[in-house]
Amino acid sequence: MHTMCRGGVRPPPGSTDCEEESEEEPKLKYERLSNGVTEILQKDAASCMTVHDKFLALGTHFGKVFLLDVQGNVTQKFEISSVKINQVSLDESGENVGICSEDGKVRPRRYRHPSLGCDRKVVALHPQFSKSNYKQFVTGGSKLLLYERNWLNRWKTSVLHEGEGTISNIQWRTNLIAWANNVGVKIYDISTKQRITNVLRDDVSLRPDMYPCSLCWKDNQTLIVGWGKSIKMCAVKERNPTELRDLPSRYVEIVSAFETEFFISGLAPLADQLVTLYFVKENEEEEEFRARPRLDIIQPLAESCEEISSDALSVRNFTDNECRDYRLEHAEGESLFYIISPKDIVVAKERDQDDHIDWLLDKKKYEEALMAAEISFKNIKRHDVQKIGMAYINHLVEKGDYDTAARKCQKVLGKNMELWENEVYRFKTIGQLKAISQYLPRGDLRLRPAIYEMILHEFLKTDYEGFATLIREWPGELYNNMAVVQAVGDQLKKDPTHRTLLTTLAELYTYDQRYDRALEIYLRLRHKDVYQLIHKHNLFASIEDKIVLLMDFDKEKAVDMLLDNEDKISTDRVVEELRDRPELLHVYLHKLFKRDHHKGQRYHERQIGLYAEYDRPNLLPFLRDSTHCPLEKALEICQERNFVEETVFLLSRMGNCRRALQMIMEELGDVDKAIDFAKEQDDSELWEDLISYSIDKPPFITGLLNNIGTHVDPILLIHRIKEGMEIPNLRDSLVKILQDYNLQILLREGCKKILVADSLSLLQKMHRTQMRGVRVDDENICEACHGTILPSDMAQPFSVVVFNCRHMFHKECLPSSGTIPAVQFCNICSAKKRGPGSGILDMKK
Repeated sequence: MHTMCRGGVRPPPGSTDCEEESEEEPKLKYERLSNGVTEILQKDAASCMTVHDKFLALGTHFGKVFLLDVQGNVTQKFEISSVKINQVSLDESGENVGICSEDGKVRPRRYRHPSLGCDRKVVALHPQFSKSNYKQFVTGGSKLLLYERNWLNRWKTSVLHEGEGTISNIQWRTNLIAWANNVGVKIYDISTKQRITNVLRDDVSLRPDMYPCSLCWKDNQTLIVGWGKSIKMCAVKERNPTELRDLPSRYVEIVSAFETEFFISGLAPLADQLVTLYFVKENEEEEEFRARPRLDIIQPLAESCEEISSDALSVRNFTDNECRDYRLEHAEGESLFYIISPKDIVVAKERDQDDHIDWLLDKKKYEEALMAAEISFKNIKRHDVQKIGMAYINHLVEKGDYDTAARKCQKVLGKNMELWENEVYRFKTIGQLKAISQYLPRGDLRLRPAIYEMILHEFLKTDYEGFATLIREWPGELYNNMAVVQAVGDQLKKDPTHRTLLTTLAELYTYDQRYDRALEIYLRLRHKDVYQLIHKHNLFASIEDKIVLLMDFDKEKAVDMLLDNEDKISTDRVVEELRDRPELLHVYLHKLFKRDHHKGQRYHERQIGLYAEYDRPNLLPFLRDSTHCPLEKALEICQERNFVEETVFLLSRMGNCRRALQMIMEELGDVDKAIDFAKEQDDSELWEDLISYSIDKPPFITGLLNNIGTHVDPILLIHRIKEGMEIPNLRDSLVKILQDYNLQILLREGCKKILVADSLSLLQKMHRTQMRGVRVDDENICEACHGTILPSDMAQPFSVVVFNCRHMFHKECLPSSGTIPAVQFCNICSAKKRGPGSGILDMKK
C-alpha cells in the first residue's frame, strides 16, 4: 500500500491539494489498495466490490471476480461472464457469494455459477445464508424476486415487487430488505411478508442509471438513503398494536433529511456520523468539468448537517468518471472505508494516535506531539517519546528559545547520561551553557564532574552572581572543589575586593571544611552567615581573638552568642579582649548582669563607671539590683558627675537619709519625690524634716496635704501653717484629707466585720470538729500505762477518757482533777505547754 496525504492519493505534480494549506487536522488517512489490484486495473476496470472482515470481493467490467486479502493481493480469480459484474453479495460467514452480471445472470452458493435468469441486474443474499433455515436471496431487474429453498431442495421464486422500473440497488439487513427503483426506495419485512414504506425520489430530473441511489444500513433499524443531492435517514419502528388494523406492524420515520452540495456516490456510517462520497462537477470559464471526488464526514441534524471534515481524492482518471462509476463500501465493525473507481481503489481509515502525532510534527507542534505521545505511550507503535522530545528540543534551539529547550531537557533526557552530555556540549557550542545550567541533574543521576566544572568556569568568566548561585544550589560532590577554589583564587587576583567572589570562596572553604579560612572572609565582609558558621561548626576556639570584630559587626548577636557559650569562651577572656573597647565591654557586661546579677560580680565596680559613661538610664537600676558594687566608689562617681537621683539612692542605702532628703528638696525641688522617699523610709524624723522644710513654701504644703494623710496626722501640719498664708488649692486638699479619713474609717469597719465573720466561722468549724466522734480500737494505747486502751474482755466494765488532742487514757490512770472539780487535763499536752484539751470524751461501760 502507498500512503496518501489528507487530500487522498497524492495528486500529480502541479495539482492543488486542500490539505496543504489547512491547519485543521484530518479525520481520516488514505492508502491506495495496490499490489495485485494495480495490475488488475491496468488491464480491466473495477465495477463493484464487497467487503468482508476476512477478504474483499472485486467485480470488474470484463466479467471477472477477484478475491483479495486486505492488502490487495489476489487469492482467487473467477471468470464469471464476458460482461460487467453489477453486484457481489456475501453472507455474514463469507462462505457464500451471490454474483450478478450485466447479462442478467445470478450465481449463488460457494462460488458456483448456475444461471438463474436473464433479467437480474442486482443480487443480495440473506445475511444468514449459510444456515439451512435462511437459504434465501433476492434479485432485482424489472422485478424484485425472492428465491427460497423448498423442502425438495429446489429454488422457489416469489415476486415481491414490480412495475416501477429497473431495480438498481438492494441491501438486506436481518429481516429487512431495502431496494431502489426508478420511483423511490422500498423496505420489505420478510418476517411478516409486508412492505412497510415507500420513500420517494426527490429529484426526478436525474437519470437513475447515471445517478444511482446509495443505500446503507446504519444498524438493524436505520436505513440511510442517498440519491442525487439528498440524504435521508429512515428509522424502522414498531407500530403500536392499537393502531394496526390493516397497517403493517412496522413503519418508517424519517428522522433526518437534508440536501448536500454535490452528488452522492456512496454512504457509510461512522458511529453517529456519516461518511459521504461525492461526485463533484465544477465550472470554470463557463465550461463544466469533473473534479476530484470528495470524501466528507458529516454530522446529520434533523434538517441539515454539519461538516466535520472534507477531503478531495486524487483518484486515477477522475476526469473520465461519472457519478455511477464511484462506490463506497465499508467494513462492518471497523472504521475502514473503500472508495472504488474504475481505475483505482482507495482505502480510508480513521487516524490513530501515531497519525495524530505525525500531523502535529508536520505542523511543527512539537509540544502537543510530545504531550500526546506521553499520554498514549502504550498505544503508539511508530513513535518514541524520547525521539519526539529530542525533535522538540532541536526545534526550540533552532528558534533560539534556549531557556525552554533547556527546561525540556529534564523531561526528555531523563536518566540518559549520554544524551545529557551531548546536549551540554551542544549548548556550549552555541554559547548557551547558562541556559542549561539550572536544569542539569544533581540527584541520584550525576554527570561527570568535568561537565559541572565547565559550566562553573563559564559563569566565573562572565557572571559572578550566577556563579555564586550555582555554588549555593549545587551539592559540592558534583565537582572538584579544589579546582574551583583555585579558579576563584585566580579570579580574585584581578579583583581582590569583589564581595560576591569572596562570599562564594568562603562557601567553598566551608564545604571543604577549611572553616578558619571561611571565617576570616566572613568577618572581613561582615557577612550575616558568620554566626551560623560558628555555631554549626563549633568554631569558638577560632574566634577568641576576633571578639572585637564580631561585636563591631553586630553587638547584639555577638553578645548573645558569647553568653550562650560561656563554657567555650569564658567571661574573663571576653573582658580581656574588650579591655580597649569600653563601650563594647559595657554592652557585654550589661547583658551578663541582666541574665545573672551574680556571675560578673567581680566587674561590678568597673561597671559603675561604664554605666555612668555610656548608659546612665540603666545606672540606677544597676545600683538597686547589684549587691556587690562598692557604695563609696559609686557615691564618689555619682557626686563627681552630679547624678542627683543616683546620689540620693546611694545616700539612703548608706543610711544618710536626712542628707538624701535634703538633696531631693534643695537640688531637685520635687515634693512628690520627697514624699515618696519619706514614705519608703517610714521615719518620723524624716517627716518632721520634710514638714519643717516645706512650711514656708505653699506649693510644698499643698503637696504634703494631698499625700501625707495616711502616714502623718494632718493636724500637725495644719497647726504649723502661718495665718494668712495663701496656699494654692487649699480647699481641695482639705476635702481630700477628709475623704481619706472617711476612707480609713470605712476600711477599718470593713476589716472589723470581716475579722468578726472569720472568727465566728472558724469557731463554728472548730466546734463541729470537736463534736465529731473519735475511733477507738485495739490498736490505741493508754498514754499513761501504755497498755491497750480497750480490755481484752469487753464484757467487763471499763472507763476511757479521750481528749480533743486525740490522746487517750484509762480513767483510773489519770491524775486527780486538781483545784477545778470535774475538769481534767491531758498530761502530755500540759507538759508541752499546749494547754488543756478543750473537751473530753468519756467512755464508760
